[in-house]
Amino acid sequence: MLFEFVRVGPQTRVAAIHGASGTEVIVIVPTSASRAQMQQLALAKLRKKMSTQ
Repeated sequence: MLFEFVRVGPQTRVAAIHGASGTEVIVIVPTSASRAQMQQLALAKLRKKMSTQ
């Protein structure tokens, strides 16, 4: 699992990427969230996307 964090003003863009398949999802979260919370949200979205493929 790869994560990319890009701060955009008061928000952070988090990309979660499944290395083996190249599947990627993006979430936008408040910058005030902890890094663990950001990863947890992005990972949940990635798991959901992968379960429907």
